[in-house]
Amino acid sequence: MFFALDGFLFAGWVVRIPAIKQQTGASASTLGLALLGVSAGAVITMMLTGRLCRRYGSHAVTVACGILLPLSIALPAQTRSALALGLVLLVFGAAYGGMNVAMNSAAVDLVAELRRPVMPSFHAAFSLGGMVGAGLGGLVAGGLSASTHLFLLAGTGLLVTAFAGPALLRHRPARTAPEPHEPHQRPQRKLDPRARRIVVLFGVIALCTAYGEGALADWGALHLEQDLDAHPGLAAAGYALFALTMTIGRLTGTMLLERLGQTRTLVLGGAVAASGMLLGALAPTVWLALAGFAVTGLGLANIFPVAVGRAGELAGPSGVAAASTLGYGGMLLGPPAIGFLADWFSLPLALTTVALLAAAAAALGYGARNATHA
Repeated sequence: MFFALDGFLFAGWVVRIPAIKQQTGASASTLGLALLGVSAGAVITMMLTGRLCRRYGSHAVTVACGILLPLSIALPAQTRSALALGLVLLVFGAAYGGMNVAMNSAAVDLVAELRRPVMPSFHAAFSLGGMVGAGLGGLVAGGLSASTHLFLLAGTGLLVTAFAGPALLRHRPARTAPEPHEPHQRPQRKLDPRARRIVVLFGVIALCTAYGEGALADWGALHLEQDLDAHPGLAAAGYALFALTMTIGRLTGTMLLERLGQTRTLVLGGAVAASGMLLGALAPTVWLALAGFAVTGLGLANIFPVAVGRAGELAGPSGVAAASTLGYGGMLLGPPAIGFLADWFSLPLALTTVALLAAAAAALGYGARNATHA
């Protein structure tokens, strides 16, 4: 529920960005600077959240962020300038980044207790929440003001936290509640240099896949419309199709991990995503490009959850924080990198970098095979 709430709230905010832009009177460039507040707040707090999870437990921090995130989502609609918007988005970004680290840390603990690789299922809930949030946001955008919509989202989020929070707080996995006489608890131990390098390696794998998500979210529709003359409605369906196949891939991720293991899942996913994105970027027709986007979503679906989960197994909340921060950095890096490359070369050629990084994730996943369970 917390994963779904995170995706639902973030998507609900995103669909109201045009209305907030008009309300604040921001230009495209000043809005872009204000939106950096989300990224800055998230990146700054992600590593801090790892420490809070070690001290107070990931479940308590998840619930705290489950209160802060809904409260903060109501703030942007109350601003009247780009500067004020940027400042409140720092708070929203901090809550969003904190939620991502805390809930992933809690999920890592639950995966360990269940002894089943169910991490993709949590991320499938995030994807489903995002799809529902975006769909409902689009439906109500014409009838509700941004202020009313975001206020309703805040109330919904607080209700979900009030319902799910107590159950999460009652359950305290041993790894998140070490006793003073247990200095050997895994999250508290010092990692050796090799383990640190492996955590960074999985963080880079997360970065490679998040780069693709960010790039397709911002540039996929433009590529279909500009380079392949797609109708705007059909072009907008490109990212929706990508998100749908990613959700399907994550819903089947546990079965895939149980059958293939972590290494094969990473390598296969990276290879499938690379081939799909080459088709999506270089295909001569809209329908072939859409097929490429769909294949890319299937390929990328489970790489990020596996990478973050494995980093958490190795280093507890700190590992989750490190991998999440690197992964989030990839999502930030993707759109501007594609933009610069499109100016220098062309948009289709720029989008092939998504395929290159997916192939890199596959290679890194194979290189990390001795650090995985399979």
